[in-house]
Amino acid sequence: MARKVLGISTSPRAGGNTDLLLMEALRGAESVGGIAEHITLRDYTFSPCVECNHCYRMGVCRIQDDFQQVFAKMLEADRLVFATPVFFMSVPAQFKMLIDRCQCLWSRKYVLKEPLWPTGERDRRALVIAVGGSTSRRMFEAIRLTMRYYLDVLDVGYFANLFVNRVDGCGEILKHPTAMREAFHLGSALASFDGPTPSGPLDVALFGSSAPRQAPAETRSRED
Repeated sequence: MARKVLGISTSPRAGGNTDLLLMEALRGAESVGGIAEHITLRDYTFSPCVECNHCYRMGVCRIQDDFQQVFAKMLEADRLVFATPVFFMSVPAQFKMLIDRCQCLWSRKYVLKEPLWPTGERDRRALVIAVGGSTSRRMFEAIRLTMRYYLDVLDVGYFANLFVNRVDGCGEILKHPTAMREAFHLGSALASFDGPTPSGPLDVALFGSSAPRQAPAETRSRED
């Protein structure tokens, strides 16, 4: 059965580096038979969490806006690809609002003790793509930690990360074919891999990719 792969761009900038890497990852997913859909959060309007605790009683968010559309697509998908720029060492506001509004799932899981899937567990996995302009090798630590806890609430296995630093200008990622190849490879692996969910995500980190006349230093590791 073909897997439904939902790619979510969280960047406020259209056609930027995260958008380009996301589309390449989805192209990889389609190359192995995945059914890919691409959405961008900038096309939707929803409010931040207001901490009213309505979800503690009902397990759903009481605010009615575009969040419900995005939320339904996320629950339907077998595979998720989140693509985000790094703003002040974290995710942009558009993505943080989506994360915080999923407090209703946290409430359903940990307060109401209700299973997300009444018919049993599903094999759902996610790839995280993050791009930032900083030279710091620590710039993705907050992304990794945030996504670890977010995917736990979504009942999604944390499959892999693709992190690229020192890329800032719009479309600059096209000058780095290694990053584009990795996005395609990880997208195809995400859609086709049938083995057990890894205990920690595969990290593909490309550091120093914009240094002149210097090939990117690549590191691959599993996070425990």
